[in-house]
Amino acid sequence: MTATPGRIVAALLLPPLGVYLRRGAGAEFWTAVALTLIAFVPGLIFALWSVLRPEPAVPA
Repeated sequence: MTATPGRIVAALLLPPLGVYLRRGAGAEFWTAVALTLIAFVPGLIFALWSVLRPEPAVPA
């Protein structure tokens, strides 16, 4: 999966949504929710980082 423009816009407008669309409802999603509730900017930064970084490599 790649970072599509829609996911980037979602991360800018509502950070947890962008993370959810990219990574699902795992630990990163809940981290984005917590950071966004504390303050919007840390949640935004984390969401953009999460959406833009590549997927972890899975060993074959």
